[in-house]
Amino acid sequence: MNLTVKALNRTALLACAPFLGIMIWLLLSDMVIQLSTEAFPQPVTQQARPAEADIKHASSGLDLAQETASLTHESIQKQLKLYNETNADMAQISSIAASQAMRPLEIYDRNITAKLGKASATIESDKLRAQLFYIKAENFSAYALKVKLKSSDAMTMTLGGDELGKAESTLAAVNRHGAVAGVNAGGFADGRGKRYPLSTTIVDGYYATGFEPPHADLFFVGLNEQNELIGGKFATKEQLDAKKPKFGASFVPVLLRGGAPQPIPAKWQTSPKRAPRTIIANYKDDQLLFLVADGYNEAGSSGATLSEMQLLLQRYGAVDGYNLDGGGSSSLIFNGRVINNPSDGSLRKLPTHFLFFK
Repeated sequence: MNLTVKALNRTALLACAPFLGIMIWLLLSDMVIQLSTEAFPQPVTQQARPAEADIKHASSGLDLAQETASLTHESIQKQLKLYNETNADMAQISSIAASQAMRPLEIYDRNITAKLGKASATIESDKLRAQLFYIKAENFSAYALKVKLKSSDAMTMTLGGDELGKAESTLAAVNRHGAVAGVNAGGFADGRGKRYPLSTTIVDGYYATGFEPPHADLFFVGLNEQNELIGGKFATKEQLDAKKPKFGASFVPVLLRGGAPQPIPAKWQTSPKRAPRTIIANYKDDQLLFLVADGYNEAGSSGATLSEMQLLLQRYGAVDGYNLDGGGSSSLIFNGRVINNPSDGSLRKLPTHFLFFK
């Protein structure tokens, strides 16, 4: 069969005519295609809106909580302010109380210092305050060393050369131990080329010579663990141990107890009558007082009598006073200098020394 081009075109036109007609109809018509709600995807979750009453209730709860928090904050701020004000008031009261508590001690110190005169030199540190005074009495010249101990290691007593039986001058002991001041301590006895402390002697809390009951007017004097002066005649070691002595030495006689002069045994009133003297005493506030009197010999014609030293102790307001070794043994070192005038012409070598550190 022979197909002509014209026949083919007619056949194609007839085949496409229905489709063309439908397209034209769709374009010219007002038809709207509407999808049902089922055609759209649903949300994964849906939350129902709370009721209006529930919203108001929650809102009022939040408002109440906010108001409570605000009131609590204000209360805390008021309490904090009151606490800070109270602390400030208490600190001020404490400061005033402390200053008022110290005032009687300051007044007392001024009074006893005024009796000594004007200090010629003072050493002040965290450990101690040491004041040096020059005294001109009717029959002799003397020196006073007033010491306030602020620390447990501000004062000690040493053996000469740190060994029993050895001796050295107080100046040598001061220099060897790096002390700022020093005073001779107890009596001594010589034997076999050595110089031993007299009777009961305690160094660093230990008995260097053992305990010896009192005899021939001997007494023990030293400091306890509270830096308090302890002294007197102790019949037993237990009596002395009860005082908790740190250090101390022995000599004769006791001069003052509780501010009252003690009877001076006749032997010590005339043997010798006058001499260089060294005295240790204390005050009511536990400050220490050392008196050192000059004399040019030990023959009894220069220096001070023990009665005169008692009078000085009373005049200066001391409580307890004890006579230490005197004569050529009297030694007072202050700030590296020998203050007194040793009757031997130079410092005597001694077995015990009181030393002070700043």
